[in-house]
Amino acid sequence: MTKKIAVLPGDGIGPEIVAEAVKVLDALKHQGLDITLEYGLIGGAAYDDAGTPLPADTVAISKAADAILLGAVGGYKWESLDISVRPEKGLLGIRSELNLFANLRPAILYPQLADASTLKADVVAGLDLMIVRELTGGIYFGQPRGVRTLENGEKEGFNTLVYRESEVNRIGKVAFDIARKRQGRLCSVDKANVLECTELWRETMTTLSADYNDVELSHMYVDNAAMQLVRAPKQFDVMVTTNMFGDILSDCASMLTGSIGMLPSASLDENSKGMYEPIHGSAPDIAGQNIANPLATILSVAMMLRYSLNEAEMADKVEAAVSVVLDKGLRTADIHSEGMTKVGTVEMGDAVVAALDKK
Repeated sequence: MTKKIAVLPGDGIGPEIVAEAVKVLDALKHQGLDITLEYGLIGGAAYDDAGTPLPADTVAISKAADAILLGAVGGYKWESLDISVRPEKGLLGIRSELNLFANLRPAILYPQLADASTLKADVVAGLDLMIVRELTGGIYFGQPRGVRTLENGEKEGFNTLVYRESEVNRIGKVAFDIARKRQGRLCSVDKANVLECTELWRETMTTLSADYNDVELSHMYVDNAAMQLVRAPKQFDVMVTTNMFGDILSDCASMLTGSIGMLPSASLDENSKGMYEPIHGSAPDIAGQNIANPLATILSVAMMLRYSLNEAEMADKVEAAVSVVLDKGLRTADIHSEGMTKVGTVEMGDAVVAALDKK
């Protein structure tokens, strides 16, 4: 049966990196992948076209699809807009519309890039961890929120951190199931010593662990977790945490691998339908210059094949093709080092397709 993929290029470097990922999908179509692509607008591009960062047409296309490929949203151009229509609202909105509550962010260090990490090679060599971030709750969505003026005329900003037990159970099950398929170790990250909401998070994770006797559960405060990611990252197998903590920790973990431009992500619903995107932003300062690294987006395609399209063999092919290209010494600017061959966005995409065609 033909699978439908919604393609949402977005803003900044989004269209460039998505174009290279689509090349990979087209190459796989020639190898038997039965898919169709439908494009939609999101973020600043959607606002410019339709006055909203998330048009109804985009929601409809995404709901009808089996998976969604997203580039990136946002940029300086739209920073002066009211917060209700900024590009990032399109991203938050599509996650909410599709109930994509589980964000999977792997941090894997390719051996060819050990020298690209800012940490010593012996600290990061062999790194392979997965951060599972709750994506549709927490302080990013909690109500009430806003900015108000107090009686004395001073302005006060406020946001609300809220998690229900059912939300914690739902993301906990995803994390435990992933840990069960890996090394069997799960670290739940919270701030239970000062936040009652995450005290409930810890209690719920502990209760849930009774159903996963084959998984070792540990707990860690978020400030310590950030420090430990830099000090000894290989102690972690799977980490699970709240929306905001996961947002911060996953970006921290990305730099252990040498570049944020190397890391894909998946955001899944309860039926493993997902949206796939690189974890980096829209990088408007380098947009249109053919220097952005498309590998995170291409590896997001591999995650899509694995988690939503049930095409594990093709996912393996994509990941192997990326490894072949790195073995050849091809590097975009963000991962370039002495002795390597610097290439642009398009050239890197072409190289992956060429390696894929030989598989």
